[in-house]
Amino acid sequence: MKKEIKKIVLAYSGGLDTSIIIPWLKDNYPGCEIIAVSGNVGQKDELDGLEEKAIKTGASKIYIEDLRKDYIENYIWPCLKADAKYEDYLLGTSHARPCIAKRLVEIAKAEGADAICHGCTGKGNDQVRFELTVKAFAPEMEIIAPWRIWDIKSRDEEIDYAEMKGIPLKISRETNYSKDKNLWHLSHEGLDLESPANEPQYNKNGFLELGVSPEQAPDTPTYVTIHFEKGIPTAVNGEEMDCVKLVETLNKIGGANGIGILDIVENRLVGMKSRGVYETPAGTILYKAHNVLETITLDKETFHFMYAQVAPKMADLTYNGQWFTPLREALCAFVDKVNETVTGDVKLKLYKGNLINAGVTSPYTLYDEQTASFGEDEDYNQADAEGFINLFGLPIKVKAKLDAERENNK
Repeated sequence: MKKEIKKIVLAYSGGLDTSIIIPWLKDNYPGCEIIAVSGNVGQKDELDGLEEKAIKTGASKIYIEDLRKDYIENYIWPCLKADAKYEDYLLGTSHARPCIAKRLVEIAKAEGADAICHGCTGKGNDQVRFELTVKAFAPEMEIIAPWRIWDIKSRDEEIDYAEMKGIPLKISRETNYSKDKNLWHLSHEGLDLESPANEPQYNKNGFLELGVSPEQAPDTPTYVTIHFEKGIPTAVNGEEMDCVKLVETLNKIGGANGIGILDIVENRLVGMKSRGVYETPAGTILYKAHNVLETITLDKETFHFMYAQVAPKMADLTYNGQWFTPLREALCAFVDKVNETVTGDVKLKLYKGNLINAGVTSPYTLYDEQTASFGEDEDYNQADAEGFINLFGLPIKVKAKLDAERENNK
């Protein structure tokens, strides 16, 4: 027999889904106390009026937790250091969810809650990310997922419910994109984007929020120099910054130059394909700069191993909600070791959506100008290449010789 649910902690964003979930919970769990928890991972204006709205719609209280520093340092930086991308997507929603969910569980335990509720749809990835985190830290906790059990079938029906309950919304039926916004990115899904045949209306007023389209970017390039210490960015254009300011600064610089707009059809964890548009200005700059720095600070075998095996596996684990697992922790330990020499400065030229290398230096560089030069050097005897090629090509030569003998003996 299931225990009686008297107190529910709700992951609350104030968006369409969670705005109607509070009154829905009050209707379906009579007498139950609802505590809203909002994790501030950089939504900015989306947090305005959140407390008043939560209380007015039925919550007994609301926690608004500043998780920005935790989010960057303990989730974004590990993925950046691992060069983790999922089908070119920089994981903006993926690594925010375990950060928020971990704090959600901590508050639920402190409040003595009987259940945790989230507003993720039954078709999406986020339900998995939230619930696997809950299972990692509170395996006994009841989980309520309204989208999997209520009668509401669409976002239009959600708006109908909100209007019936008198819940104010910041969206209309015409601007009803499904969006997720944080320090790292902004995602857009739904409406005209549901058909891959439709070009996103980048220049339509209000679509892009973190920057402009490449054609609207300045006609002159912008240069930016980023300093890394052991794979972590610490300064922009010579100014040391904390992690939050650094990401915000690069978002402004990148956004103004049309950097970081991605339109993809991705393969969701639950099995379907989904089309989305992502804005990730700072992330796109940082991934590019980190990669450029690695080209001179990592040896060939490590570099290839990172990009062929570590990066995609780290991306899969993050995308699939498996953050709090032994494998992810072990991978990050390996990545930390690899990044011990990823220190230096990377200069990039930003121009109308493009990122162009403009110089890289490191005290740990493995690039030796004398050895790489086309001129005479002391380390490389070009005559040695003949013996190397003879040995390296031996299997090819032997196969060709034997194939010829077999052909002649027919």
